[in-house]
Amino acid sequence: MVGVCLTVIGLIRVVITVGRADTLADDLLAGDAVLFLTASPLSYTALRTQSARKMRKCERLADWLFISAMTMMVRICAFICYAINIPPASK
Repeated sequence: MVGVCLTVIGLIRVVITVGRADTLADDLLAGDAVLFLTASPLSYTALRTQSARKMRKCERLADWLFISAMTMMVRICAFICYAINIPPASK
């Protein structure tokens, strides 16, 4: 999912360079990538830990972060679609 975020950031940079739209979606996607990156080690820790209490805590936090990041990604995608469909300003 981090790779998806980075790919979309690159595509947004291309759109901005072409001049069709200027959004802060790339900044939001960078934050989203951090959420995905944080959820991964937490999930791994939940799998490797011996303590049932710590495992449940890590699982819940990893699940919450992952679902939050996915929700954020959907909202950012909707924002990107809206921004790209706006006609460029006349010069």
